[in-house]
Amino acid sequence: MAQPHTTADTPLNAWHDALTSLQLLQLDPQGLGGVCLRASHGPVRERWLSALASLGLPLVKVPGSVDAERLLGGIDFAYTLQTGQLRMQAGLLQQADQGLICLPMAERLPPALLAPLVQALDSGLVPATHHRTQASATRFGVVALDESMPDEPGLAAALQERLAIWLDLQMLSPSDIALDFNATSTHRRDSQHRSQAEDDDDALHIQLSPQALMQARERLRQIEATDTQLQALCASAMGLGIGSLRAPSLALRVACGHAALNGRSVLEDEDLGFAARCVLAPRATQWPAEPSADAATKTAPEDDTQAPEPPKRQDPEHPNVAPDDAETDNANADQDPTSPPEPSAQDLQEMMVAAALASLPPHMLDALVTQGGARQSNTSGRSGQARAGSQRGRPLPPRPGRPGGQARLHVLATLRAAAPKQRLRQAHNTGRVAIRAEDFHIQRYQQRSSSCLILALDASGSAALQRLAEAKGAVELLLQQSYARRDSVCIVAFRGAQAQLLLPMTRSLVRAKRAMTGLPGGGGTPLALALKMAHEQAAQLHRQGVTPILVVLSDGRANVTLQGVGGRAQAQTDAQNWGQQWRISGHRALWIDTSMQPDAQAQQLATTMGASYLPMPQVQSQRMAQAIERVRSPSA
Repeated sequence: MAQPHTTADTPLNAWHDALTSLQLLQLDPQGLGGVCLRASHGPVRERWLSALASLGLPLVKVPGSVDAERLLGGIDFAYTLQTGQLRMQAGLLQQADQGLICLPMAERLPPALLAPLVQALDSGLVPATHHRTQASATRFGVVALDESMPDEPGLAAALQERLAIWLDLQMLSPSDIALDFNATSTHRRDSQHRSQAEDDDDALHIQLSPQALMQARERLRQIEATDTQLQALCASAMGLGIGSLRAPSLALRVACGHAALNGRSVLEDEDLGFAARCVLAPRATQWPAEPSADAATKTAPEDDTQAPEPPKRQDPEHPNVAPDDAETDNANADQDPTSPPEPSAQDLQEMMVAAALASLPPHMLDALVTQGGARQSNTSGRSGQARAGSQRGRPLPPRPGRPGGQARLHVLATLRAAAPKQRLRQAHNTGRVAIRAEDFHIQRYQQRSSSCLILALDASGSAALQRLAEAKGAVELLLQQSYARRDSVCIVAFRGAQAQLLLPMTRSLVRAKRAMTGLPGGGGTPLALALKMAHEQAAQLHRQGVTPILVVLSDGRANVTLQGVGGRAQAQTDAQNWGQQWRISGHRALWIDTSMQPDAQAQQLATTMGASYLPMPQVQSQRMAQAIERVRSPSA
């Protein structure tokens, strides 16, 4: 059995695995779905991307600013206006057929582009549009470059889980990539096409020769996994806390491709270990429990009332030997006594889990558990209330751009751009205006999205009754301003051992004032429960298309845990964890410190949440309103 890699040589293995992933992309780009790469800008990333470009596959770059019509295909406006004949042009997804799509800054891909991309990746068809009524076939892989910071939302889960291999090269240095391929068995040299000197001169020439690629693809079609290997893959995924069925399926595809690259027609432990490192390990959300031998062998609960077994058929040539025993003897006779026994599903599971854990950086699983698993993508809460659109709203100056999809052509601005160039474009005066693609201008409007102000009000004993009364007065002013802006409000009050949704999202000023009247004070400070409830309300608002903004009025002295019991240390830890959850969501927040002196705990919580911090010992309505207005419109 192959030994799992140790953490001591993790940089070496990480770079070799990254290069092997490129060969797998060349071998089976559609079957793998693609690669998700996290790497900082620098020599390591540039060298990997250079090796990607040298594979010989069609590589189409799709920036996040591309419109849906350019992605899916539509009318070629430049040619149509120039010639007067309608012509359709292929989209980027069609151009990437039998190749790869590269997504720079993939974590910022808008949902309008993410949805058709994922649909085409699953079905192999470019979705139909209003210009093109029939879907067209396309098969491609995706290389998603996740350039998010550790405290920012990462790649969208809908796309990320469809990519087989997740690579994280952020911890590698340039010295780690100056390696010889002979140090790993995953990069075997094709002696008929490559020499030792070629390998030593440039280790990044990893493109498979046409003959080697054809042979590897032929072996890939013939490889089949045993039931034991399939069981071990699924058990390893479950043990690492991976709930998606795509993970073991993609791991199997990667293991088969790895075997085909190394000239094998059957899966070995080395292939399963590679799949565990590159597919299962990055998706891990929990530390695996110790595998139980009873669980591996137990297939059904014992039952005393089992039906009697049917009588066994006797062999006429061997009347004294049971048929099952005869078959077992024949099988043992055919087996080579010198060959090692086939490993069990439990052995394979232990090997894959060990390989997966050895490839992870220290404390990575602890961070995953603390952050609630894989980071989730988010697309709202970053842009302010005002956002640029192309359909309706307050008109903005037109800008150069390509019309199509939801972008409408601004005719007057287009003609103004084309007018000074008519003498150069018309050799003969035909009386027609010659328009080119560089003349196009599109209309823009400023749209105002609805928002909801979530007020988390500390009504505990530490807030003091006088300051609570001041806060109530300031909150009423905020409610009036929100009503004038036609924004919604939501109030969460916390005291004692619980957080209470005092007022669900509403635009009614009367209901909001009534909810604030008679709010009792005193008791403990269940800050973690309040942040949890605010996070849940924000998630619900986000699903409804509303931008949530959280305003916390508290001194930050949490002393009640999530379970509603006392304990200052655990209460602070719970509050930090839910503050981190809010930061991951990407929504804006403001922390108003109501303590008599600026409190370090409140400042730390505000930093954890990514919130603006404002000390306000005596709550002032106008000052609070101005601070919230700055949070509403961060660009102002």
